[in-house]
Amino acid sequence: MSSCCSPDGSCHSGAATTQITTDATRTVYAVTGMTCGHCEAAVTKAVSGVDGVLSVEVDVKTGRVTVVAEKNPDDALIAQAVDEAGYALTGRTA
Repeated sequence: MSSCCSPDGSCHSGAATTQITTDATRTVYAVTGMTCGHCEAAVTKAVSGVDGVLSVEVDVKTGRVTVVAEKNPDDALIAQAVDEAGYALTGRTA
């Protein structure tokens, strides 16, 4: 996989948040290929578009993506969104 950074190392970042309900489910995934703020923004945007997702928090350094959803998220849909953003979901973390 290639990095989303430009050759000069410049990046862009962003975040998406939504109000969380007490019935929400928090799931943490391991994602490979992320190296910068632009990667963070791309994964955040892609996963935020999955139905039922309320918020996404990406930690590029650890490769962790925390998803808060209305109910238990569909791992296949999350993996597809991550893949379409150019990264690889390798599974849930403990």
